[in-house]
Amino acid sequence: MEEQIKRTAGQVKVLFACFWLLPILLIVLGEVDGGWVGVYADDVRATYYAEALTILLAAICVPVSLKLFSWILAKKIDVVSLPVALRLYALWSGVRLFLLVLPVLSGLLTYYLSLSTKGVLCALLALTASFFCLPGEERMRKELHIDKV
Repeated sequence: MEEQIKRTAGQVKVLFACFWLLPILLIVLGEVDGGWVGVYADDVRATYYAEALTILLAAICVPVSLKLFSWILAKKIDVVSLPVALRLYALWSGVRLFLLVLPVLSGLLTYYLSLSTKGVLCALLALTASFFCLPGEERMRKELHIDKV
């Protein structure tokens, strides 16, 4: 059982690393390959729609990702056996990070395509919220009520 716990903690850490790798790659791409940067900077309508979408994604996805996980943890994961709980924990950790990556990528794309700082602010908001999702074996044991042997 200890091996499953360590494997699940490792999977969640890999998911978290991939979550941070995507925006870093997009930033590097935006800074190095400038051919697509500012393409919609002079298009007011496209900038407005991109900003509105990014703000809505951040306003919806950040609180939903944080609250949904705690609700799922209490209602669905705590009531099943440990092997199933570990699988569900990894799955819902991935869903939570996916909900957070939406405003991050949208915000960075809005920033680079339209040079709008509103996109960066929304991306930073979602990246900051990801610190509430820091993975670790100790945290997983605490959330799943697993005593260390």
